[in-house]
Amino acid sequence: MKITAVESAPLHPLVQEYLHELHVLRQLSPHTLKAYSQDLSILQNFAIEDSLELLKVSNAHIRLWAGRLHAKGKSSRTIARALSAWRGWYDWVTEKDARSAKHSLTANPVDDVKAPKRLKSLPKALSVEQALALVNQAVLEAKEKNDLESMRDAALVDLLYSSGLRLSELLGIDVFQSKDRQHESAGWLDWDAAEVTVLGKGGKRRSVPVGVPAMSSLKAWRDLRDTSPHATESIALFISANGTRLSPRTVQARLKTLAMRAGLPTHVHPHMMRHSFASHVLQSSQDLRAVQEMLGHASIASTQIYTSLDFQHLAQAYDKAHPRAKVGKG
Repeated sequence: MKITAVESAPLHPLVQEYLHELHVLRQLSPHTLKAYSQDLSILQNFAIEDSLELLKVSNAHIRLWAGRLHAKGKSSRTIARALSAWRGWYDWVTEKDARSAKHSLTANPVDDVKAPKRLKSLPKALSVEQALALVNQAVLEAKEKNDLESMRDAALVDLLYSSGLRLSELLGIDVFQSKDRQHESAGWLDWDAAEVTVLGKGGKRRSVPVGVPAMSSLKAWRDLRDTSPHATESIALFISANGTRLSPRTVQARLKTLAMRAGLPTHVHPHMMRHSFASHVLQSSQDLRAVQEMLGHASIASTQIYTSLDFQHLAQAYDKAHPRAKVGKG
């Protein structure tokens, strides 16, 4: 099978021979062979651009070319795939030389060259304006309807954003702390201290402050909850219409509905409220350690992702405000 170059220059004869062996001996699929052909064509074109023979490429050249791919915006995965293809070809050439007693290539120039580390995807967080719009939508509906569902939704959305809780932590909260062995509370509210205690990952408890507006929503919900005919059937803070502890699916659905009514342009889920809490508190306080403790992260490394979110916020503000921010861009 003859492989032709994807780019304008025809592939080096040794590259053609290598691809032929991959096809015949390893029986790689046409799709995989095409990918190899593309990556080896890129390698060859880099060598042509730098007036270099493929068999005289050094480790420094490979590093330079990997850097060029990165500068062109290629992903870490794409660069890693290219390096793998280049490494495979040079391994094959080195072995071929050894078998024929030639020594034009004594070492693989791709050895020890790695693609840039993949950037961790940042957690999606709402802007302050979006978060407030969502909470205000829930509170507004609670005031207008004054029913079990809307009052409960306002309280749980307010608490999610106020204290940065995980969904499982939120749903484990009881109206009061129970020490009964039959039901020992996973979490509870201290109504006087305006503080919520939850059971986080690894069975670790932590206490987080609850803001004044959220406490107001929670107290309004508690008062209405106490009038429910099912109030005595469960000590769960957030209950459904039939008195059972609220399910994760219900919270997810209610939050999504409220976000749509608030006109938010993104799919909002409970964990996004946690990310929003963390990034907004960090923007205001700059206290990474305090945010770590409130989120219940075992390592501050887990919390440092929010410094990137904060930088994004600053960069956006800079781009919008500074008259020379976009000079040289585009």
